[in-house]
Amino acid sequence: MKIGIVGAGRVGCACALAAVIRGSARTIVIVDRTRKRAEAVATDLRYGAPLCPKTTVVDGDYEDLTNSELVMITAGINEKAGGAIDRSDPKGRLRLFDTNAEIYRDVVPRIVRAAPRAVILVVTDPPDPLADTARTSAGHDRVLSTGTFLDSLRFRVHLAEHFDVDANQVEAQVIGEHGVLQVFLWSAARIAGVPIGKLIEARGESLDGVRKKIENSVRYANITIIEGNDASQCGIGIVAARITEMVLRDERTVVPIGSFKNFGVTLSFRASSDAEASSGVSSRRCQARSGRRWRRAPPT
Repeated sequence: MKIGIVGAGRVGCACALAAVIRGSARTIVIVDRTRKRAEAVATDLRYGAPLCPKTTVVDGDYEDLTNSELVMITAGINEKAGGAIDRSDPKGRLRLFDTNAEIYRDVVPRIVRAAPRAVILVVTDPPDPLADTARTSAGHDRVLSTGTFLDSLRFRVHLAEHFDVDANQVEAQVIGEHGVLQVFLWSAARIAGVPIGKLIEARGESLDGVRKKIENSVRYANITIIEGNDASQCGIGIVAARITEMVLRDERTVVPIGSFKNFGVTLSFRASSDAEASSGVSSRRCQARSGRRWRRAPPT
């Protein structure tokens, strides 16, 4: 399987590194507006690739994306460069949209000309509205955003730290947008099948206090990271590689990633009575499917 990564900045490098280490694809093509940068990143990765699952990493131009099953787009300005690092700013990542949408309107048609059957995975912030821009520019609906998958993982990690357990034992999801208006599904959150609310009660803690602390940590995790390291990159790189695997391998995995909804925008959703009660919306689960399309699973 062959994939492309358009954009060799910090996030693009993290996506490529994660894909190489995980063996997400057999061939990875890195494209950047500065060819020398793409060449440098591909060369750097090739030196470590012999220690990883068999992967060929090359730099290229858009025509080299031909026959790619999936193309990640990481091109664009990030939160720090775009002035989206103020916790009190209600626009958050949306401040980046106008600039990055223009970049997408240039990049996406080039991708489609080279790889018309590829799934497009939007990684650039803000990923959900940019997925709508990508879908319009591509002329097809094989477009996903990384959505709230990373937010859900952050939610799980902070719950695990609070209760001193392994994050793999935590079930918790964030839905809606990858931004300040994201929705935390507390009523559906569990550890080893036990509702979080019951665990908090058993510890004599306040649910409102725990919710406020964890939600703030998750909602502004990107800003906390940027304040110390200029860019949030490693987590999203791993997430993008994992989504790629779900699509290429037809894993039929149910995760909260951004997909186009019947009411006209890209959002991350799951369906259950708990989710509907928590979010106030009726929705369907999204299911990443093999190389050329995705579908919604039936409601549960």
